[in-house]
Amino acid sequence: MSEQSNWVYSDIVKEHFMNPKNVLDDNEGFVEDGKGIVGNVKCGDEMMFVIKVDKEKQILSDCRWKTYGCASAIASTSILSEAVKGMPLEAAFNISPKDIAKKLDGLPEHKIHCSVLGDKAMRAAINDYYSRNNMPEKIKEDKAKTICQCMNVTDHEIENAVLEGARTYLGLQEHTKLGTACGQCKEEATKLLNDYIKKYFEKQ
Repeated sequence: MSEQSNWVYSDIVKEHFMNPKNVLDDNEGFVEDGKGIVGNVKCGDEMMFVIKVDKEKQILSDCRWKTYGCASAIASTSILSEAVKGMPLEAAFNISPKDIAKKLDGLPEHKIHCSVLGDKAMRAAINDYYSRNNMPEKIKEDKAKTICQCMNVTDHEIENAVLEGARTYLGLQEHTKLGTACGQCKEEATKLLNDYIKKYFEKQ
């Protein structure tokens, strides 16, 4: 098939896309200790991540997830869900999109942003667990400012996109999906894009 001939992902991505692990089955009665939801299904991608915690050891003992997303989002979350089982909550919280991409033998540059859905949702689930169990001191809030409400893209992600090579608004969209729904964030995003380019790449 022509679709297969255009496949640009690694064999590991293909495996986790075709046979994703730990997908939430609504009929299995999974009772979570924490839940995180990120994204917006009306705008494109949405991810839900639910966790069980060994409360004595503070270890992420099990997890499930569900997404409306592309192959990269599915594969990234599948391998993430396998990697974090048995991890201390703090270690799981600190897994980065680059860690996930490495486990997948890389992702196309324009798909790296898809890998953030799973770890964002997982961190939200861990914070939810801390909130449910009266441990506010453990909650790590992301102080980043959300620029694109539809796609949940922050100023930190715009900064990272510039550092990874984005130099135009279109390049910013390819990295983050920002502005691909309503487009109301374009002016603010463009200003930030130019500010970060000036900060890092233009001589003072």
